Amino acid sequence: MTTPDSDGLLPEQLLRLTRRVHRIQKRQLEQRGLGVTPAQSRLLRTLAHYDAPPRMADLAERLEVVPRAVTTLVDGLEASGKVRRVPDPANRRVIRIELTDDGLKALRELHDVRRSAAEEILTPLTDQQREVLGGLLDTLVDGMPPQGRDC
Repeated sequence: MTTPDSDGLLPEQLLRLTRRVHRIQKRQLEQRGLGVTPAQSRLLRTLAHYDAPPRMADLAERLEVVPRAVTTLVDGLEASGKVRRVPDPANRRVIRIELTDDGLKALRELHDVRRSAAEEILTPLTDQQREVLGGLLDTLVDGMPPQGRDC
């Protein structure tokens, strides 16, 4: 029995698209001179999702990387003034990571870079194609078809 993707083309297309998005984002980061790598960008975005400054172990778990990788990223971001290490008020031996004002500014610029990269990718699509793609991506992200989703 053959499937619509019996030759395995879809996974390859998805991987190629992901790589293209990353290349565009990296190029735009370099052009804007933000001094942030894609990995640091991901850490900044992750930090923004916490209500209170997280521990490095929390970041490593959320990013699904080893703690040493987070230490290296934080070191670079701290050197550029985008994050700072702060002692935990309940346990001064615990260090937490928080965004600085420069980090928040960089985060806004990174958001613009991501939107610009997405727009560059989506330019060839019509409004109707974008709508269809959006529905398909929602299904892939949520892992269920639209009719099974709570709206």
